[in-house]
Amino acid sequence: MKKIILIEDETSVVSFIKKGLQESGYEVSVAFDGKTGVQLVRSNDFDLVILDIMLPEMNGLDVCKEIRKTNQLVPILFLTALGTSENIVLGLESGGDDYLVKPFKFIELVARIKSLLRRSTNGTTTEIEEPEAGKEHVYQFSDLILNDYTKKVTRNGEEISLTSTEYKLLLYFLNNPEKVISRAEILDAVWGVNYELGTNVVDVYVNYLRKKLDNQEDNKLIHTVIGMGYVLKKP
Repeated sequence: MKKIILIEDETSVVSFIKKGLQESGYEVSVAFDGKTGVQLVRSNDFDLVILDIMLPEMNGLDVCKEIRKTNQLVPILFLTALGTSENIVLGLESGGDDYLVKPFKFIELVARIKSLLRRSTNGTTTEIEEPEAGKEHVYQFSDLILNDYTKKVTRNGEEISLTSTEYKLLLYFLNNPEKVISRAEILDAVWGVNYELGTNVVDVYVNYLRKKLDNQEDNKLIHTVIGMGYVLKKP
């Protein structure tokens, strides 16, 4: 049974979400303020975090940043009544993997949860299995190396820390080197759900990867193809 923590201070919202998720087969823990939420995440192995932005004691953005200091892989889904692009980007920049704007339909929440759990590269309660004999799990492109068994990413010998979504996005690029990939293809492969057409989540996360991977202007790996999408190619 997948373990989810809900960090939310509105009792009516907590009751609604907790009851629905338990009926859907999830184990749900609750924290009504940010500080308690951080403590619970650090002392327990959760498969997913549902996090409101407006919280007492510590707001959701700061909670997310604190969680990411010790746990880069657990998926974090933001709930927010602040649906502007600026607030959404702030949530993603703080380390969130997805967001849902209030009010929302429960069926949409479940779809987002299932998508996050599917693409989680190393769920906190899932043991890593030994790779099959001869199975390729190391990807190399130029001086970039990704080991999909250890989840370690390096470039030019320096280790790079990625969130679960950044890792999934990079792995998708590495599985499609030199291919121009559209934003729609990336959304489907990495997020697995349909987003509003105005959402710039792909551009935001590609920018995150560039900042972490392409620290030298003349040695970039991820390139924009105007009007078409992105491509991973050698400098």
